[in-house]
Amino acid sequence: MTATTELRRTALYEAHKALGAKLVDFHGWELPIQYESILKEHAAVRNQCGLFDVSHMGQVWVYGPDSLKFLQTINTNDIGKIGPGKAIYSHLPNEKGGVVDDVIVSNMGEDRYLVVVNAATVDKDFVYFQKHTQGLKVEIDNMSDYYGMIAVQGPKAAALVGLDYPKALELPRFGAMMTEVFDQKSAITRTGYTGEDGFEFIVPSEIISRLWDNLLTKGRALGCAPCGLGARDTLRLEAGYLLYGQDIDDDHSSYEAGYGWVVKLDKGDFVGKANFEKQKKEGLKRKLTGLRMTERGVPRPGTPVFVDGKQAGTLCSATFSPTLQAGIGQGYLDRADLKPGAKAELELHGRRVAAETVKMPYYASEDIKNAKA
Repeated sequence: MTATTELRRTALYEAHKALGAKLVDFHGWELPIQYESILKEHAAVRNQCGLFDVSHMGQVWVYGPDSLKFLQTINTNDIGKIGPGKAIYSHLPNEKGGVVDDVIVSNMGEDRYLVVVNAATVDKDFVYFQKHTQGLKVEIDNMSDYYGMIAVQGPKAAALVGLDYPKALELPRFGAMMTEVFDQKSAITRTGYTGEDGFEFIVPSEIISRLWDNLLTKGRALGCAPCGLGARDTLRLEAGYLLYGQDIDDDHSSYEAGYGWVVKLDKGDFVGKANFEKQKKEGLKRKLTGLRMTERGVPRPGTPVFVDGKQAGTLCSATFSPTLQAGIGQGYLDRADLKPGAKAELELHGRRVAAETVKMPYYASEDIKNAKA
């Protein structure tokens, strides 16, 4: 970003300022990294409820008689498995088997789908979509500038959302519905990025401030707190979720990222399928591996990882886990054979400290473990 480029702001910018948020540059957006403290906001989501402004994320509508055929072509996951009112997590593959983006696709019925994409890849994704529409009866509509988006996360999220939107409580895990919010056509999904139960409101930007104030005011009695990007990162890493551009990108495959479950080779042809088949047959040379420190210290992205005295890779994402009270991270290691519990070392400030490989996720709430898709 050049010095003359102005940061984009969501419709909730003034609300964040009024709450005393510390604002930072996140992929060209001026967003809150924290309000009171990352630790308190993390704890609010793990124990009560947190509100996140995720309006920077993109929303693309796909509709038309060939919409399913189109989505099957550009997704690794089987979009045909979700009927109306259901959503699914998926990867958009490139021709070499890397990942253009990771997305959530919701089936809104009548050959209409809503695809939520990452903020940094909205334009890139839309070009990718357009490239693959040739010969198909499908229309794509990038509505990212029209919508705002609020995520309500935590064990008390359902109690808060149910006060005004009781129908949303009927949504299963990865459910989706159209509704009206302050008389405006809107969508509610039940997915999440924290390891807790949660809902996402996708509403016209003109009413998002009103929705934010309403949720925050009513949520205070439930222990609900506004939360920034700092807590969002610690929460998602504990839950084993990927951050696009950091943990996965155009040069790393779904298999290498440990997300082979989103690749459905038996669903028919799709972009990059031959590369996935080859990789599955030949095996992995590198793999995104979770690590937990067994000594004190806070790892950061870029931290070198050593196995058997040799550097095996570096951490892509790393932080101190408030829930586990330990340093955690994940990185691509050239030791794809490592099993959970293998000894490793992380180099912090020129000193190597003990760690071990772990099976991800590091954390999952009982609500998520018991949720019905």
